[in-house]
Amino acid sequence: MPFTPYHFGPSLFAGLVLRKWLDIPVFVLANVAVDIEVLIVAVFNLGYPVHRYCHTLLIGAVVGAAWGLVAYPLRPLFTRTMRVFRLHGVSRPLRDYEPTLRKMIISGVLGVWFHVLIDALQHRDMKILWPNKTFSLWKLVHPYAAGNRVEHVCVLFFLATIVVYGFIIAPRRSEDPAQKHTEPTPP
Repeated sequence: MPFTPYHFGPSLFAGLVLRKWLDIPVFVLANVAVDIEVLIVAVFNLGYPVHRYCHTLLIGAVVGAAWGLVAYPLRPLFTRTMRVFRLHGVSRPLRDYEPTLRKMIISGVLGVWFHVLIDALQHRDMKILWPNKTFSLWKLVHPYAAGNRVEHVCVLFFLATIVVYGFIIAPRRSEDPAQKHTEPTPP
């Protein structure tokens, strides 16, 4: 099923932890952008596996880079969103969210790859190293990951994301030296 919420737990967690280097909105929304392929295959009944070309590392990189380019003009929207969620600063709380084209393209590619790797653990039809059609990450992991463990891990990452987000937006102590209490030194 396209657009499952399971990808958001791990992608939000990674985006928050790596927010200094990744563009969070582009990285997280890349997980939705790549599933447009699944939606198109399902709606138009194209007759091939739903996780085909865009769900490979090669074509996924192109999809991610294209998403980064498409997202670049949306910077004002992303800036407002980051301010609403109080994620507009990395190390200093009041520093503005500063997206660059390079950062957005890299975040798009990494976001799609992240999605592809999560799907590859869960879906038998994934061939992430296409044009090599024999390698399957699912075959390597499946004997050890029975049941819905991937979904459970994704939910756990979502819970961990809430904790990380809480630490990020928690009020910080002032680092202003004028507000620090210092003991007078005896003469």
